[in-house]
Amino acid sequence: MAVGGGVAMIPWYATVWRGDRFEAAVREIAPVALRYGATEYEVLRSREDRYRIHQSSTFERKLDFDRYWYGPEFEAFRTEYSSWYQVPIIYEWYERIERGALEAEAPAALDAE
Repeated sequence: MAVGGGVAMIPWYATVWRGDRFEAAVREIAPVALRYGATEYEVLRSREDRYRIHQSSTFERKLDFDRYWYGPEFEAFRTEYSSWYQVPIIYEWYERIERGALEAEAPAALDAE
């Protein structure tokens, strides 16, 4: 049973000499997902292979991700940067089945004297 929607994972691979510029482009398109109902997004870049960039975004419904992926902003992105990454780009949709995190500790109250 899924708990909390799903995560779309997009594995980008930049073409030669375009890693840094393509990273900047992905950093611009990633937050657009929030306009389509994403609750969070993330962009990662491999330290071992600087051409490998991983984009993910979390949505309650896959339909909302589809609206983002096929929306005008992402269509324009793919048109403008089509020679900056290797094709095909095949995203994967994962249902979130479990998630955990450490709670941030509240700062200790200062003793008032």
